[in-house]
Amino acid sequence: MINQAFCRLISKWISLIKFRNIPFNNQHKLFFSSSLPIVGAFVTGLFLSVLFAACSSTSTVSSPNPSATSVGNSASSKATVVKFGYQKSTILLRTKGVLEKRLAPEGITVKWTEFQAGPQLLEAMNVGSIDIGPVGESPPIFAQAAGASLTYVVGTAASPAGSAILVPQNSQIQKVTELKGKKVAFQKGSSAHLLLVQALEKAGLKYTDIEPKYLAPADARAAFVKGSVDAWVIWDPFYAAAQEATKARVLIDGTGINKQGGYYLMTRKFISENPQTVKTILEEIQNLEEWSKQNREEVAKTLAPVLGIDLETMKKATNRRTFGLVPIDDNLINLQQGVADTYYKLKLIPKEVNVKDAMLTKEEYAAFSPKT
Repeated sequence: MINQAFCRLISKWISLIKFRNIPFNNQHKLFFSSSLPIVGAFVTGLFLSVLFAACSSTSTVSSPNPSATSVGNSASSKATVVKFGYQKSTILLRTKGVLEKRLAPEGITVKWTEFQAGPQLLEAMNVGSIDIGPVGESPPIFAQAAGASLTYVVGTAASPAGSAILVPQNSQIQKVTELKGKKVAFQKGSSAHLLLVQALEKAGLKYTDIEPKYLAPADARAAFVKGSVDAWVIWDPFYAAAQEATKARVLIDGTGINKQGGYYLMTRKFISENPQTVKTILEEIQNLEEWSKQNREEVAKTLAPVLGIDLETMKKATNRRTFGLVPIDDNLINLQQGVADTYYKLKLIPKEVNVKDAMLTKEEYAAFSPKT
């Protein structure tokens, strides 16, 4: 039996590292500083989570294979709070308040936590700080490679023009091939990471031809403005804001390169215990996506003051975005598997990843996926 004093220590560590208690600024980079690999961060989270689970276990025996749990198994521990992670690129969902309106009659509240990028969001999900959140195509691959237990719920439409490789306005770099030997800033394990890999490959360069600088968006922008990096790979609205504030020049965007969007992911436990709530959440997300397609001007007007971005710049970012959800089917799975294989080939993840291990069955998806 594990010593109770040790258990209390582990519990304290868990409470300290949960992201809902740690703001993402220059003073707090607990898991995602440039010197600490993403996979290592996930392993740290998993290790502490396992110890915590051992401490809090009772005589009740849990399922040895949580991935086999059916989403139709609605448990008595139905959630009364949905812990939702989001990024600036998906802040509209929180701003419009549609989930609160839909879930309130069921006695469910929504707690929101903002993250700079997808890797940080999924680490928080891994340690139980959030139940659901949207990320790009890359973060789930790094999370899965580290052994995190996360589940793909639905895809989001690709917005290839909404991310780009930026260089300073006066930079002598005019094409991707000239990035050879240069310092390039981006969030490791993010959609920007994949865009860079794909752009280099298209230009005939290897990943090892550039000097990667793994920085979260805020730190990457600071490095870019300071001139300590030669290029920055980033997505909207950071992309649009940088264009306006720094007059950055677009070296290349994702048009003709990016073929897929991102995903909403959830914990398997939340899906299993709250199938109807999952269905409701996805319906409201889809409704908002459809509304946004037809009301881009209103989207920009809503988000500009929230994000502190002038209206014209916000319009630019909004018009580059493709709204809509995409059901998880064989085509999407194959595309995502290609992403996983690419990262393994480049030795950026420690083992091969089978993305289907983090997927549900077609029947399970059909039970809660909205009409698209």
